[in-house]
Amino acid sequence: MNTLLILGGIMMFLAVAIGAFGAHALKDRLDDNRQKTYQTGVQYHLAHGLGLLLMGLFAPSAAHSGTIQLAGWLLFAGILLFSGSLYALSVTGIRKLGAITPIGGLAFLAGWVVFIVAVAG
Repeated sequence: MNTLLILGGIMMFLAVAIGAFGAHALKDRLDDNRQKTYQTGVQYHLAHGLGLLLMGLFAPSAAHSGTIQLAGWLLFAGILLFSGSLYALSVTGIRKLGAITPIGGLAFLAGWVVFIVAVAG
C-alpha cells in the first residue's frame, strides 16, 4: 500500500471539495479579504496535494524511500496547519488562528528541502 499516494488522492479530493464549498456556499458569507484568505488555503492545499502524489510516485523506487516518506508527511502536516488554519480563520474570523499558518509554511519548506536532499542522493 502506497500511503503517500492514498493521502495525496484524499488531499486532492478534499482541496477540490473545500474549494467548491468556498466558491459557492461561502461566496456571500465572507468579505473579500476573508474570501482571498480562504482561496490562498485552497491553492496551497492543491499544490501540496500534488506534491504528495509526486512523492508517492517516487518513494517506492527511490534509494532514499524513507526520506521521501518523511518529506511527504511534512507536506501533509503543512496542509493541515497552513491551509487548515486559513480555512478556520476565514470562516470563524478568529485572527489568533493566523499564528498557526507560518508553522504550516515551515512544514511545507522543510518537506521540499527533505525531498530535494532525498532525490539528490
